[in-house]
Amino acid sequence: MPTSGTKKVLLAGASIAGPTMAFWLARYGFAVTVVERAPALRLGGQNIDVNGPARQVVRKMGIEAAILAQNTTEIGLQIIGQDGEVAGEFPKEASLTGTRELEILRGDLVQILYDCSKETVDYRFGDSITALEQHPDEVFVTFASGKSETFHLVIAADGVRSKTRQLMFGDEPQFKSLGLYIAYMTIPRQENDNDWWRWYTAIDRRVLMLRPDNKGTIRASVAFLEDDTETDEKRPTDEQKSLLKAKLAGAGWEADRIRQAIDGADDLYFDQTGQIKAPRWCDGRVAMIGDAAYCPTPISGKGTTLAIVGAYVLAGELSRHDRHQDAFAAYERLMRPYVDEVQKLPPGTPKLVYPETKFGVTVLNTVAGIVASKPVQKLVGLFSSDDAEEEKEGIDLPTYL
Repeated sequence: MPTSGTKKVLLAGASIAGPTMAFWLARYGFAVTVVERAPALRLGGQNIDVNGPARQVVRKMGIEAAILAQNTTEIGLQIIGQDGEVAGEFPKEASLTGTRELEILRGDLVQILYDCSKETVDYRFGDSITALEQHPDEVFVTFASGKSETFHLVIAADGVRSKTRQLMFGDEPQFKSLGLYIAYMTIPRQENDNDWWRWYTAIDRRVLMLRPDNKGTIRASVAFLEDDTETDEKRPTDEQKSLLKAKLAGAGWEADRIRQAIDGADDLYFDQTGQIKAPRWCDGRVAMIGDAAYCPTPISGKGTTLAIVGAYVLAGELSRHDRHQDAFAAYERLMRPYVDEVQKLPPGTPKLVYPETKFGVTVLNTVAGIVASKPVQKLVGLFSSDDAEEEKEGIDLPTYL
């Protein structure tokens, strides 16, 4: 195990993967710096859940109770029919449900991860990496602030559109678009809102969702399929808002409410979804984790899990091996099969749940109602794995301490 201060590691990105890896590296005796482009923690975002083997990791970190305490209050999933009726209901206790026990707002999880690592990690906000120059024993790093510094290793953890990844690997990792665009925003809560995750499918391949939070507001999202996709830069904010308003026109249910709230939303996030398919995650003294390395898309429900697990594994392997090359190789060997499994989306995804016609929406809602029925839920429950089995799903986590 490295002696404190002898090996300097720089991580780019202070979201989920970065602070998780920083926590473990600091515990193993590394000198850790996290650089974040934003001037402070980015605490916005929607509901995410910490599931599968990621729950093992947060338990080892001692933050499972803190995550449970920040529960979003969501009690389950309701499928809303074309006339506003409940077409199907999946309580969080049910075998088939989208709501998990460790359901938390992204920003709340970011804050928890920062709080548990800030005393042992050097966080630098309002700066970013602009150049990397690898040498046999170190990496020379230039920052946007004009400063420069050397580190033994540099890790990209700055998201699906990672600028650091491009400095490391150029255009090698490919963003595979699914043709699906998703917008998230926070809107005021109304008297008729409840604590269910409400999912409404409209014609013309549109989906609207409303989810409760623990802040007294509602997290709204709008998703739609497009034949033409862009894979470079995000649209300017004004264009995002105009496109969203156009897509919400005539959608029904709560579309007008969401449409009217767009201009007042100060946390609007809008982008296309896709996967990062990288043939390698490491090169020399640089590597990447989380969405920068293997974004599985929100459809998988495993983005947070991969970020936490990948950070834990890479930090652990670096603590176990004297040579970073051996640690990187072990990280790829352990994580690659799990990532490949998670990135295998069901056939027809996402088109099957984004029908174009009224008939298609009716069929989808009818199927949801059947699946939500007590007999089907009871049958599925007979074959469902328990929590202990789920936490080991896809990967057998090593113990490093």
